[in-house]
Amino acid sequence: MNYCNLCGAQVVQRIPPDDDRLRYVCDSCDEIHYQNPKIVAGCIPVWEDKVLLCKRAIEPRYGYWTLPAGFMELGETSHAAALRETMEEANARVEIINLFAVFNLPHVNQVYLMFNSNLMDLDFSPGAESQEVALFTQDEIPWEQLSFPTIRYSLEFFFEDRKDSHYRLHTGDIMRGNSGREFLTGPKTRY
Repeated sequence: MNYCNLCGAQVVQRIPPDDDRLRYVCDSCDEIHYQNPKIVAGCIPVWEDKVLLCKRAIEPRYGYWTLPAGFMELGETSHAAALRETMEEANARVEIINLFAVFNLPHVNQVYLMFNSNLMDLDFSPGAESQEVALFTQDEIPWEQLSFPTIRYSLEFFFEDRKDSHYRLHTGDIMRGNSGREFLTGPKTRY
């Protein structure tokens, strides 16, 4: 950030009084510009023993498979964002069952909220951000072609929980190691 979005003056980074971290501050109008993580909301759309995946038609990870998910909009609930993203990416209508996974990704300033959901019908098709959409059983999922670790962990937890039909709330932090590889730490499962 270079300029204040209120008055247009140049901003500086400093720790404001009664704060504990660097913020962009405007010396002209005294506005403190807080920057917070972005929320990503999505669904795990299920039909019988299959999960609906979308093949990405956008970067990052063009051509890789994902669950329908995307950034929340201002004035939107996480539930509404997950429904909207599923419709935008897969033209699919779902009924949300419960919040299934919460992943923190501090290295990219994101929090993922993934909802367990049921497809309402088989009337789905690629949206503007998808090359194709398809239903996959656990054995058919292109595990090596999944777009992001959040998607892999969501699917792994989903199929593990499905064994006893008890879907828990899963949480954890996805961290980036020195090699650049991402891994899940501190997974917690709530019953």
